Amino acid sequence: MIEFEEYKSKLNDLKPKLEELRAAFVPQSLLDELERLHAMAEAPGFWDDPARSQKAVMRTKTLERKRDKFQSMCSEWDDLMTICEMALEENDDSMLEELTAGYAKLEADMEEARLETLLTGEYDANNALLSFHAGAGGTEAQDWCAMLYRMYTRWAEAHGFTYKILDYLDGDEAGLKSADIMIEGDNAYGFLKGEAGVHRLVRVSPFDAAGRRHTSFSAVEVIPEIPDDVEVEIRPEDIEMQVYRSSGAGGQHINKTSSAVRLIHKPTGIVVSCQTQRDQFQNKETCMRMLRSKLIEIKEREHLEKISDIKGVQQKIEWGSQIRSYVFMPYTLVKDTRTGFESTNVNAVMDGDLDGFINAYLTCAATGTWATK
Repeated sequence: MIEFEEYKSKLNDLKPKLEELRAAFVPQSLLDELERLHAMAEAPGFWDDPARSQKAVMRTKTLERKRDKFQSMCSEWDDLMTICEMALEENDDSMLEELTAGYAKLEADMEEARLETLLTGEYDANNALLSFHAGAGGTEAQDWCAMLYRMYTRWAEAHGFTYKILDYLDGDEAGLKSADIMIEGDNAYGFLKGEAGVHRLVRVSPFDAAGRRHTSFSAVEVIPEIPDDVEVEIRPEDIEMQVYRSSGAGGQHINKTSSAVRLIHKPTGIVVSCQTQRDQFQNKETCMRMLRSKLIEIKEREHLEKISDIKGVQQKIEWGSQIRSYVFMPYTLVKDTRTGFESTNVNAVMDGDLDGFINAYLTCAATGTWATK
């Protein structure tokens, strides 16, 4: 029964950390705000202003999720302690497996909550727009771009996020040239913002008959979805609109009509595309939301006063600019150049196991301690 004694001791050590987390994760100010929102929802005329009421409802759901998540962790702690005490009292070790699994889950839940406390950016709670771009190298780079696309969609699915394909341009022979997806859910942007940058792959190419080792690059762009109530001036004369026939996954209507839309913001050179809706107008609306988000994010990141100051972001997708390297041969290693975090389980990483990298980035960003290159 020594295992139960050890777990009881570990749970007692965990209790103060849980209380510390309470102050950061669900402070009294959060509970007070939630009480005000509930009172607002019950007041007469609350639903008369749809935009205001929808915003309040979304905020309420976010706060309720955090409150309920913390209450769930407290309940988990109580249940695990009860298991320990019952097992010791009755000299019954049949619940050891349940205790082990429950303790591991509680630790993981607390770590996830701790990371959420680091998400203090203005748009961290928002949805995330991910854009993928294959670097130079033809089929090899396009295949790598598709692998990254799969990696992030797997991560999203594993964490309960949903994603929508906004644009997808197939590669010439395999993979993809570019794609845009919206990952939706609480803190999607906050968790993924550190994934923006160039990703480098080293492997024996499956497209090389001689079996030589190749290095490929692809870029991932991460932008928060900006709420409609954030104003930005986009002049109609600054936009060039192109329509074309859709390609790739999308249903039977594909290639029958020119419903896909591409918008080019002429002053900055920023290009956005959407082809997933049947209607050209819907695709244009989605493109406008994407363009707004990109312009506002760049303006605020560069501390610019006006949108007109943006010159466009030209990122070189090549050696020396990568944020992370994925080595398949002659050894297996995924290493982040900024945080120093690494994993030798490259297959798990490509299946969406990115939590270690995300956690390391958020911790380094919060403490300002980065790996020396």
